[in-house]
Amino acid sequence: MSRTWVRRPLTIGGVALLGVVLLVSAPMWIVLLLIVDLVLGRWRLPTLRLCAFGLVWAWLEVAGLVGALGTWMIGRARRASSQYALQRWWAAAIIRSLRVVCGLRIDVEGADRVAPGPAVCLVRHASYGDALVSAWVLGSLSRRYPRYVMKKELLLDPCLDVVGQRIPNWFVDRGSAAVRQEMAGIRSMAVGMGERDVAVIFPEGTRASDGKRVALLERLERRSPERHARLSELQHLLPPRATGAAVLLDAVPSASVVLMWHTGFDGLDSLSGIHRAIRRGMTRAKVTMETVDRREVPGGDEFGRWLDDRWIEMDRMVAASSN
Repeated sequence: MSRTWVRRPLTIGGVALLGVVLLVSAPMWIVLLLIVDLVLGRWRLPTLRLCAFGLVWAWLEVAGLVGALGTWMIGRARRASSQYALQRWWAAAIIRSLRVVCGLRIDVEGADRVAPGPAVCLVRHASYGDALVSAWVLGSLSRRYPRYVMKKELLLDPCLDVVGQRIPNWFVDRGSAAVRQEMAGIRSMAVGMGERDVAVIFPEGTRASDGKRVALLERLERRSPERHARLSELQHLLPPRATGAAVLLDAVPSASVVLMWHTGFDGLDSLSGIHRAIRRGMTRAKVTMETVDRREVPGGDEFGRWLDDRWIEMDRMVAASSN
């Protein structure tokens, strides 16, 4: 569904229909799922909570779309500040719903220490919610305007499709052979970044999992034995890809670099993983941010080695926090 006029009626209509169906049928599925969870000894009611979150998410999507329509009607659809405000509200509302419905608490360290001026944020990727959480942290806590390099498939989320394309994000086609075109798109995303703007990219390129890590390291062993030897100790993160991040940094020479990683979201890369997390008590996660002086970040070929070293350090910190 690459064409907007085909995609949007289906996705917007689908989310609206989902919200209505879940709301109207709530008395039935609440009782049914409550009984199912209790009969199976799931005292934290994970199935009921997950379905309840689905209801809340669907109506927050509808509310976000109504907000987007409102900004269009008053002639503010092209005004970035209005779209960032809408994005900030939407991300914060979903985080609040996760707290209320699923019991998730998120501690954040370093959000108030992001250096003044434009920044490029390099984020660990392990769950469905990484873009959402980083948007909440950067927008609500750091009071910044985050713009993203995201996969094209996320256009199936109606709010990301509508509001996300009014903000200078770049939706990467990961299956495209036109690598230069994708890199040019990432570079164009960084044009005009101001004091409060942050360009966000996930250098791993996909959500981390044990299977992906093994496969990527095996491929790396064949293609670059030296780099494989350096990264083979990774336990939680995937080998990072330096190209997109290097393009962003080259496009904004004055930008500081922010590293962002988290613990507590591992395994939340599927609905079954989220269900398991709620069942065992998905109570607390932590997001850590570290600002790096741009003068400490090398350019050229040395940037890839620098990024590998940061990812190794990040992996060790994630491992230490997980034990």
